[in-house]
Amino acid sequence: MKNKWKTLLSLFLMTWVIFSFFLLINFGTQYIGKSYFDSGNFNANLGRFKDGIGRYVLEPFDLEEAKKQITVTQEEIEYHRNYYGSLTDQVANIKAQYQERIEQAADDPELQKMLTEERDRKIEDIKKNFSDDEYVEEKVRKQKEEIIDKYAASQKEEEKVFLDEFNYFAYELRNVETGETFQSGDVNADAVFTESFGRKNGYLVVNSSRTIQPDYYDDTLMNHEIPVTGKVFRFEGKITIPKSMMNNAYFKEDYQAFMLSKMSLYGIWATALLAIAALLTFAKPSLDNLLSHKRGKGLFLQLPVDVRIAVVLISASLAYKFILDMGNLIVYNTYYFQNEYWIRYIFDLAYHFAFLFIFAAVSILGAVWIWESLDNEEKVISEWKNAFLYRLSDGIQDLFLSRSIGVQALFILCVAFFAGFGFAVVFMDLQAIVVYVPLFLFIALPAVIVFLRNAGYLNRIMKQTEEMAEGRLTAEVEVKGKSPLAKHAQNLNELQEGVRKSLTEQAKSERLKTELITNVSHDLRTPLTSIITYTDLLKNPEITEEERNRYIEILDNKSQRLKTLIEDLFEVSKMSSGNVELKKERINLTQLLQQAVGEHKEDFEKANLELRVVLPDEPIYADVDGQKWWRVIDNLIVNALKYSLSGTRVYVTLKKVGSMAEFSVKNIANYELGDNVEELKERFKRADESRHTEGSGLGLAIAQSIVELHHGKLEIGVDGDLFKVVVTVSAV
Repeated sequence: MKNKWKTLLSLFLMTWVIFSFFLLINFGTQYIGKSYFDSGNFNANLGRFKDGIGRYVLEPFDLEEAKKQITVTQEEIEYHRNYYGSLTDQVANIKAQYQERIEQAADDPELQKMLTEERDRKIEDIKKNFSDDEYVEEKVRKQKEEIIDKYAASQKEEEKVFLDEFNYFAYELRNVETGETFQSGDVNADAVFTESFGRKNGYLVVNSSRTIQPDYYDDTLMNHEIPVTGKVFRFEGKITIPKSMMNNAYFKEDYQAFMLSKMSLYGIWATALLAIAALLTFAKPSLDNLLSHKRGKGLFLQLPVDVRIAVVLISASLAYKFILDMGNLIVYNTYYFQNEYWIRYIFDLAYHFAFLFIFAAVSILGAVWIWESLDNEEKVISEWKNAFLYRLSDGIQDLFLSRSIGVQALFILCVAFFAGFGFAVVFMDLQAIVVYVPLFLFIALPAVIVFLRNAGYLNRIMKQTEEMAEGRLTAEVEVKGKSPLAKHAQNLNELQEGVRKSLTEQAKSERLKTELITNVSHDLRTPLTSIITYTDLLKNPEITEEERNRYIEILDNKSQRLKTLIEDLFEVSKMSSGNVELKKERINLTQLLQQAVGEHKEDFEKANLELRVVLPDEPIYADVDGQKWWRVIDNLIVNALKYSLSGTRVYVTLKKVGSMAEFSVKNIANYELGDNVEELKERFKRADESRHTEGSGLGLAIAQSIVELHHGKLEIGVDGDLFKVVVTVSAV
């Protein structure tokens, strides 16, 4: 038990030394070797006295001189004159103001006459305002004189207050320029404070210039501040505070409090020196025993090193706070000790020192134990790997993969931390609850609500994601707000839609692949079957020469047909792979279209189709491969020739739209087109599903590939039986 009290005494002495050291740093310059008359409070009041004696005694306000300096500018005259509007506006306003009153006084002729005369005088005054500058100038001058008169009266009142407040000062001052002397009190009496002025110490300088600011504002006055120019005077002499006046000085209690604070600080610093001596002598063994306390040290070192450091830093911060609070009590609240509140004052000091002792002890012991646990590099590495923050580092890195989520999570953690810290502060100082409760209600509580709501929303998203993983793609994840979770929900919905579209495209691709194989087989087998059939017929020696020639002609047509199919298929395949060279040059699209239309004009007439061609008046040029662009135009015209209803019109148009050249072909189809017109651009796809018409079914696919190679656009439109193809490419 005896050793325990010794160790507590050692810790108390260390706390007292630390407390005294910080008081020395914070308040030493204010009190060591200083008197009350060096303090900031006294010098502020001394400054007020110097300013007041110059203003009210040495160079008081000269009313007549201020009035002589009044000036009225033409701008001020115009401002006053037009403040209520133009002449007609003001006259009309006065008449309107008096009209009703005059009418109401119809039963009292004398009153009516007085009102009429009053109105006429105001109207006459207004008219004179607009006709006579001197008349207006005199009005403005009088307004300024009234302001100066009121200012002079206020200066007299302020002078009385000043002389009553600073009656403990004595002074004897002489105007260096005029020789006039001002004296009050006995400056030669025994004084507690003296300040001299002169060539050696510097003169007391007084400037009689001032700017008068009225305590009321007349809006008809343009400039309310009235400058009064004065002179700068120098005074020599001295200002004193006689000892006999100390009892009358208002700062008597402040002086006594300063001296008591000074003696208190000197006493604390003296006892701190004794405490240091004790720690170096008889208290040292107890201190060594305390710093190596096995039980407390063992419990403390079980904490991660960063948590230990945090505990020490927080304890040190709180200890420093209590040091400052105690310092302020000793320095600025000592006057409590001089009256009936001295019991409360002593209690406040004891209360603050108790908490200072606790937090200082934790800081001292914790710092020493941490230092011992990190005395070599191996221990530092080992301790850091077991640190709380180090173990969280991987999780923190993953947390900030989404910056928004990371910031929000960090914000929630900070709110939780400061909410707990604030509770601790409220526990120590109940007055802090005034600040803590609003912060808790408007920051901490909403943050918790948002966290719980987002946690529930996350669970809902995870549940619906699980259903998506099981193949149920019917229900979309609900998107709520604009949070990262809402964005994640939106991404899941887009992923679900992408999967749904992928399945649809896959089914479509399988269907088109099947149709492609069927159509290719059909289109290749038809001419091949004919070739085989007519070849077998030619082998018959009994056929006539005429039949032989007819069979040879059919074989030639079918062979050419088969060749065309194979070449078209090869060309589509090559263009789809992008393995095509374009020889671009400046081509006249108008001329190219005229040539293409001219080659098929007779074919349209034979097919009983009326061809309508609309071309621009001026040529349209484009940077294209002429041979391949010819193929585009020819394929589209031939497509219209093959699939147009007999007896209808086919429209071929070329025009310039902005910076683009637009080529279009419109016709009435002789087969029902169906809904999905985009599939017509697929290879071997035709509107004629029965495939009775001639053609490879590659025309639109080839045209589409060529247009895309030129960075153009091919669009198909269907309105009932009306079929329309529009090709656009950049014009030059």
